[in-house]
Amino acid sequence: MGEVYHVPVLLKESIDGLQIKKDGVYVDVTFGGGGHSKEILKRLGPEGKLFAFDQDEDALANAIDDPRFTLINENFRFLRQFLKFYGILEVDGILADFGVSSHQFDMAERGFSIRFDADLDMRMRKSERLSAYQVVNAYSQEDLAKVLFEYGELRNANAIAKALIDSRADKPIKTTHDLKTVLQRFLPKMKENKILAQIYQAIRIEVNQEIAVLKAFLEQVPEILKVGGRLSVISYHSLEDRLVKRFVRAGSFENEPEKDFYGNINVPLKRKDKMITPSANEIKQNNRARSAKLRIAERI
Repeated sequence: MGEVYHVPVLLKESIDGLQIKKDGVYVDVTFGGGGHSKEILKRLGPEGKLFAFDQDEDALANAIDDPRFTLINENFRFLRQFLKFYGILEVDGILADFGVSSHQFDMAERGFSIRFDADLDMRMRKSERLSAYQVVNAYSQEDLAKVLFEYGELRNANAIAKALIDSRADKPIKTTHDLKTVLQRFLPKMKENKILAQIYQAIRIEVNQEIAVLKAFLEQVPEILKVGGRLSVISYHSLEDRLVKRFVRAGSFENEPEKDFYGNINVPLKRKDKMITPSANEIKQNNRARSAKLRIAERI
């Protein structure tokens, strides 16, 4: 299962960015198929340690049999809490790849992909209560429009939300096919897949609270990373990338960087190198890499 579960994106570049120390302690907060974790383990010595997080129970089948490796079946928003449980207060590097895994997209019943007809689900962790069905069938028009506008960047979010409200008044919108049928008039032939992808993205982000999780994660990074430690982050849409970029630059999501008495900027992280994107060859080999952006920062 691990070999086909997910093709790791920007593998060499993201791991190079961590500047692995042989005896260091590292965290892969988005384990998935284990591709990035395996590369980290290749570069660690016998005294090194790697902790990995993944809330999706399916990922547990990919656990790596290595005494240096620990897989934690939890959301990485609880990074600090679970590292502390294992006696780890600081680490030398953190890797995050925020993309939905190929496995999740390819499993029709998970409801992540526009390619299949399936129940509206989209939960990364199947035991969570909130699913795409609840978002589509229970949210108010105002809340639906907000989700579609903020997370899908859809200018006609209110009209789409109204169409969903009007349709579900007759009967629930149960499947991805139902959703597509209801919204057909918003899907011009040349842009159908692009707009559907934006709608799916918005609902998925809401279901899994991905923006809140990302913020909670980033806020823990300065406390957990050792001075000189590296953060390597791969994001796939502008919402994520903007948050990562701003946090690295300012140490927060809203404010300008803090300055000391002398006007020097005081932030916990420093950008290393410019943003990295996949090569044309990698995109050719793995089309899902096309929107990936890698940012690397160092704890100062």
